[in-house]
Amino acid sequence: MIRAAVSSDASRLAEIQIFAKRTAFRPIFQNDFVSFQEMQVLDLALSFRDDPSMLQDVFVWDDGIVKAMTRWDKSRAADLHWELKELYVDPFFQGQGLGSSLMKAFLSGAEAAGMKTASLWVLEKNEAARALYSRYGFAPDGEKKLQEGTSEYLLEYWKKL
Repeated sequence: MIRAAVSSDASRLAEIQIFAKRTAFRPIFQNDFVSFQEMQVLDLALSFRDDPSMLQDVFVWDDGIVKAMTRWDKSRAADLHWELKELYVDPFFQGQGLGSSLMKAFLSGAEAAGMKTASLWVLEKNEAARALYSRYGFAPDGEKKLQEGTSEYLLEYWKKL
């Protein structure tokens, strides 16, 4: 079941995000300091718990255990556009269709709200994420930018709804 995140989800949100980032991004960035020193579960959990704005437009996949999370940016809704900001599945539960469920929820929510387009940024070397987004009709629009503080590129993907 997909539902809005609440402050009591803080610990799981942090675990999912940190461990999914380590699993997906450490092979790309090869930066152990960032992966294991800067990215800390407790710090992120406290931010989710103590800052209500951190839970704005965050949704979780929960069947009694919170297994995945996503964040949407609706700030450009006046332009009939939403952006998918984050989509993370706990590595223990990857390959079970949870990312697809969250993607479907994002797209159906955007369509129901009358949005005409959706976009996201994805690491060029994150082939698994790029494949997921392509399966749902997202395609690169030619825009790319450096991931801050790295030599790796992010690609912008768009989809007409």
